[in-house]
Amino acid sequence: MAKIKVTLVKSTIGQVDAVKGTISALGLKKIRSSKELEDTPAVQGMIAKVKHLVKVENV
Repeated sequence: MAKIKVTLVKSTIGQVDAVKGTISALGLKKIRSSKELEDTPAVQGMIAKVKHLVKVENV
């Protein structure tokens, strides 16, 4: 499968708990932290939920 790089670019302060949980499930902790993940439908759904806080790149 293809890999994607997800980077947290905005803070989760003031976000609802569901958004904070999704960021945590993606493995992101601090601003500018990145993770390389498999490009699966589950990961794509999580990214769609928090697209206003993250940057996504193909690897």
